[in-house]
Amino acid sequence: MKRVLAVVLLGFGITAGAVMASVEDEIRARIQPVGEVCLQGDACGEAAAVTETASSGPRSGSEVYGAVCMACHTTGAAGAPVIGDAGAWAPRIDQGIETLITHALNGFNAMPAKGGCASCPDEEIQAAVEHMVAESK
Repeated sequence: MKRVLAVVLLGFGITAGAVMASVEDEIRARIQPVGEVCLQGDACGEAAAVTETASSGPRSGSEVYGAVCMACHTTGAAGAPVIGDAGAWAPRIDQGIETLITHALNGFNAMPAKGGCASCPDEEIQAAVEHMVAESK
């Protein structure tokens, strides 16, 4: 009888050990970090590869318009001329494209510099202005 009891207890012990190992693995999986901090210049695995492929050059004027300018230049918010409204754009276009680009880069009236996109390079803002002018003639 003692042998049977010892075998049963040994079986429970092995089973309990396996269950505990499984539970510990599940806990480790749930509390593992979801990301890592990667500073510029550090090689951080996949993050470095993604950053390199993400910057494929400047965006087109229509892409910048859709991402930055559309909110105001589609609705006319704060007096912004609506894209496609030739009457609203004509006096602005008469001032010259360079003036429009300067206003877009430095801000003018209610529009902040670069339309609020501080990270946009000047060439993207210029492309967006040219896109809006072309659509509004």
